[in-house]
Amino acid sequence: MNCKMYCLYRIGGSSFIYIIETAMIKMKIVNGFDLMKYAQDHHYMLPAFNTTNLEMTYAIAKGLNKAKLPGYIQISSNNLRLSDPEAIVYLTKKALADSDVPIGLHLDHGKSYEDIKACVNAGFTSIMIDASHLPFEENIEEVKRAVEYCHFYNVPVEAELGCLQGKEEDIVNEADAKTDPDMVADFVSQTGCDLLAVAVGNVHGLDIEPKVDLPLLEQISKISPVPLVMHGGSGIPFDIIQKAREFNLLKVNYGSDLRKAFVSTFGQAYEANHNACSVIELSIEAAELVTIINS
Repeated sequence: MNCKMYCLYRIGGSSFIYIIETAMIKMKIVNGFDLMKYAQDHHYMLPAFNTTNLEMTYAIAKGLNKAKLPGYIQISSNNLRLSDPEAIVYLTKKALADSDVPIGLHLDHGKSYEDIKACVNAGFTSIMIDASHLPFEENIEEVKRAVEYCHFYNVPVEAELGCLQGKEEDIVNEADAKTDPDMVADFVSQTGCDLLAVAVGNVHGLDIEPKVDLPLLEQISKISPVPLVMHGGSGIPFDIIQKAREFNLLKVNYGSDLRKAFVSTFGQAYEANHNACSVIELSIEAAELVTIINS
């Protein structure tokens, strides 16, 4: 929505009226570097919630505003199969129209250079390149490539060192390869990444019990020149998250509990009534559950 501002300007004895159209101020998707600095300056740990569709995007934005917390709306490469980067940027902008807190838009588990370019070009303000499944040197090369592109557009990059057990959407990883502290400094130095996702006993999904190794996290925090990220926040007790906060943890990812709440709404409705077919009512109910969880 635009509004008009009328300005009177005098030159000598003559007066001129200028009509200037100005957009009403709305909270924009916040640049990732600015969001990180804001969090550090104000001692916040940033929650990052995974979306898949319109309902979850709006619910995440509503929940963050209700809690008065800065954070991220994020979507993985896998979930982009249902939409595209431009659509997610559009939905996020609409969801943030009445936002009072800074919120960034993050690509979670970016699986290809093409996905990363598409998201940056569309207007994502933070990027993760996940090449953690590759050997150390190849991981470095993939991250460096992403960093070079993203930094040109002033977009920060999250990289991952180590592998989490569990199910990350449609990918199951049975290995438990914790982050090696001896590799951290070299990895960050060579890649130029801005955030480092670590594997310290945290897991993806809700099928495996996380066993967060806080001493390992502390050791990594003393070595890493960049803030740390913990994936798999859904299954980790909040008191552990609070303790982990002491060790340069800036961002925590949440996805499984939001998706479970959303999906279970439809499942429970069907079990109660096999003829239930009001998609709009169930979608609203599911979105409200997601809002409650992330606020």
